[in-house]
Amino acid sequence: MNFKTFGKKPAGERQHRIEQVKNYREGEFKNVEPTSVNPNNVSFFKMLRDFTNKPSDVKPPKEIPYKRTDLHSLNARKPTVVWFGHSSYYITYNNFNILVDPVFSGNASPVSFFGKSFHGADHYEVEDFPEIDLLILTHDHYDHLDFPSIIKLHSKTKKIVTSLGVGAHLEYWGVPENKITELNWWEHANIAGNIKITATPSRHFSGRGFTRANTLWSSFALELENYKIFIGADSGFDSQFKKIGDHFGGFDLAFLECGQYGKNWPQIHMFPEQTVHAAQDLKAEILFPVHWSKFVLSTHSWNESIKRLTKEAAIQKQKYVSPLIGEAYVLGEDYQQTKWWDF
Repeated sequence: MNFKTFGKKPAGERQHRIEQVKNYREGEFKNVEPTSVNPNNVSFFKMLRDFTNKPSDVKPPKEIPYKRTDLHSLNARKPTVVWFGHSSYYITYNNFNILVDPVFSGNASPVSFFGKSFHGADHYEVEDFPEIDLLILTHDHYDHLDFPSIIKLHSKTKKIVTSLGVGAHLEYWGVPENKITELNWWEHANIAGNIKITATPSRHFSGRGFTRANTLWSSFALELENYKIFIGADSGFDSQFKKIGDHFGGFDLAFLECGQYGKNWPQIHMFPEQTVHAAQDLKAEILFPVHWSKFVLSTHSWNESIKRLTKEAAIQKQKYVSPLIGEAYVLGEDYQQTKWWDF
């Protein structure tokens, strides 16, 4: 264990800024709607027992199919996406490269023996990427903010946009302060030319140790010239999706979590049917489900979430895409969807 991976709490001028914002009260950040990590007050020991006794199909029975894409050679005249499992994905458009929540260390925890990635879900490494123009970090949980990946990435990254307070971890890890932009909900940053990013609310929590909510968690609205893309974070379902959709007038593509839900924590992760509802509230043309197919962080089968989502999407007539890990998807072009997860 490298204890530096736990990061560092906000302090000094950063903490002073945090204390001035309306969504920080009583020493912690608050969700827009009242939210509990454990609304049914299920005991820690029961949750531990449920997790220990989870069924065998929480992991795929064989290696997940994947594709190798040369990320250096993508000639993207339309936004092109490559997903790496869970919530890590790459967006490139007109030689502008964006990376979201990169986790390439092989596990989603501060220790190597917990949260290991599935076979087939870890065939990409930091060395496979060209220079990154914009790195987006939604919040500081280990399955989204990966210390080993940041250590390798930050020297080839021009700009990092993240939630308020998360910069404390990054600076502690050696990222130069002038690369980091921290946003509170509804604040925005102009990145380059006609590229703008706005932090928007999500319904979740944060924390890398025993203390929660001392840094913010956010989704982001990315305006990429004439395209609008929703960078969804971990979130329970709430009314903010409709507010965001109304504010931006809809999205061409929405990345939304689809997995790691559970009946004991229904307010901080969406169930798959709610993911479809969220896409419709956002007025999303295309739904791209993420937050699945890489780690065991709940007790449902590894592919239950995508099966439930696709069934609900058919009922609600919501368009979606779910490419193979590593497969390039070009926004606006026809895509032949297969049920690659059906094994």
